[in-house]
Order: sequence, then C-alpha cells, then structure tokens
Amino acid sequence: MENSLFDKVFRDRDGNIVIAQPPNPPLIAWGVASLLKLVFNSGQIYTGLDLLAFGCIFTWAWEELFQGVNYFRRGLGLIALIGVLGSRIF
Repeated sequence: MENSLFDKVFRDRDGNIVIAQPPNPPLIAWGVASLLKLVFNSGQIYTGLDLLAFGCIFTWAWEELFQGVNYFRRGLGLIALIGVLGSRIF
C-alpha cells in the first residue's frame, strides 16, 4: 500500500478509511448526561451531570488524541480537548 498523506491521515492500520466510528462508552455517557442537563437545569443534580458530562467528553477526547486509529481521529481528539478545556477556562 502506498503511504500517501491521505493514507496517513484517514486510513487505519488495516487500510480502511476511518472518519466516524460507533460511539464508545464515554461519548454515550456524555450525550446522556448532556440531555439530562436540559431536564435538570439547576441545583445539585445539574452540577453533578455537568461534572459527569465534562469528565466523559474529556476522557473521550484524551483517548482519541492518544489512541485514535489515524491522524484524523487524533486531530479530532485534540480539537475536542482544546474546545472542552477552553470552554471551562473562558
């Protein structure tokens, strides 16, 4: 197989083009916690759900950054990690 830039960015080690994958548990938990934050929009439950959602999306982004199947997925993890941390700082 040719090692072009496209191959390095979008292909996994088996040669498959990978842009999207089925969600893994941290991404599913983030989605559920984020939806529940819409129902419980104040109080301690909201605070707990907000912390859970942040922890889950941070974990997903960290895993993608360091264990992503290709450079595209790793870049996606980096962008998500910067965005999540930026949303908490600013």
